[in-house]
Amino acid sequence: MNSDNNTINLILPKTLYVCDMKLYEKVVNEIKKDISAGIYKTGEKIPTESELMKKYSVGRSSIREAIKTLAISGILTVQQGAGTYLNASKPDLPIEEQLQHAHFDDVNAVRRLLEQEIVRLATEKHQPENIAEIEHALAERKKALQEDDKQKCAEADIAFHTSIANASMNPVLTTLYHSFTSIIRNFFKHRDSKGLTYFAMNHHLHEELLTAIKSRNVKRSLKAIENILDNNH
Repeated sequence: MNSDNNTINLILPKTLYVCDMKLYEKVVNEIKKDISAGIYKTGEKIPTESELMKKYSVGRSSIREAIKTLAISGILTVQQGAGTYLNASKPDLPIEEQLQHAHFDDVNAVRRLLEQEIVRLATEKHQPENIAEIEHALAERKKALQEDDKQKCAEADIAFHTSIANASMNPVLTTLYHSFTSIIRNFFKHRDSKGLTYFAMNHHLHEELLTAIKSRNVKRSLKAIENILDNNH
């Protein structure tokens, strides 16, 4: 009997510890989801411990451990007496989720750097099948303009630039550019009702870019992409 009791005493604390670990990890994941959903805003204070306990249906120790974990990760900053704040940089989140919360001008600045190198490489290294892919996307873009279909035009525009990224023959650059397409798509979605007008106004610039790439004229290609990015607001 005593042996059985000792066994219970040895196992029970460990079981409780594992459950507690799962609870705080669950809270960490839930807070990350809420950050991704925009419930908690960059630079703003998150709810108090009591409010978080109620929201996530856990005890104070689980909340404190979750906050500690997120603070160590650099996602949150705990200011004694002032509260806990969401940092501008959220390194523990996937890049696509971080981009969704970034300012468009910041994203566009990085996109400009990527596009310039992508266009330069595509102009120098493209293959015939790449040109066919780019031409198809541009034709779909023009068709969408003629049909007055904003959504289809946005998708064709993204396909056009993605095709150029593929033509760069650099898989790392291509992967990075694909990460940016989510925020670009989101920007197009929320652009005002004149969005289709913007697409129409710079269509000739996209035609110029294709012509420059086909002729392997790097200087013209870089000028064309610069003009496109200067007129995509």
